[in-house]
Amino acid sequence: MTACTYLTTDELSQRIKYDSRTIRDRLKDSVLLEGRHYIRPFGGRKTLYIWEQIEADMAQHSAVQLARDFKVSRDTVYAYLNPET
Repeated sequence: MTACTYLTTDELSQRIKYDSRTIRDRLKDSVLLEGRHYIRPFGGRKTLYIWEQIEADMAQHSAVQLARDFKVSRDTVYAYLNPET
């Protein structure tokens, strides 16, 4: 099992440069989905965001958008962004 970094709304806000209220009111349950991007531990009210999944999805979305903008394949964009050494 891979270790996850769990963040509060305020901590996530600092990382992605969105206001905490925007995360709660506009992103949560539209682009940030329960079970994929966040959990509610022990069935409580507290929300903990899974940083690694959010970061991966943001990068994937950026690569898809770049591919559309430059009319190249996603694989080409991934290869450019992650060159093998």
